[in-house]
Amino acid sequence: MSDMTFERMIGQMTPGIYQSLKQAVSLRKWPDGRFLTPEQTELCLEAVIRYEAQHSVPEDQRVGYLERRTCGADSSGSDVSPELAGLGQDVGGGSSSD
Repeated sequence: MSDMTFERMIGQMTPGIYQSLKQAVSLRKWPDGRFLTPEQTELCLEAVIRYEAQHSVPEDQRVGYLERRTCGADSSGSDVSPELAGLGQDVGGGSSSD
């Protein structure tokens, strides 16, 4: 077994390997089409996150980044009628006379 540790591997990871691992995690499969096992997904994700932290990858380019979006000035939804919001509907699907 090699004496390369996980930390050392992260330190030697090239941008190309980082992009490949990031894509594998995103698609849950290797470039050749084989699916990642849960353990492989976890290890690749950890490697990607550590690489991003060590190389100061901008937040909006990191794996798992979600952009905050709003729908106009009032994003609370307070101006949406209950009918449009789906409130007041019977979500059980059955009628009350059953």
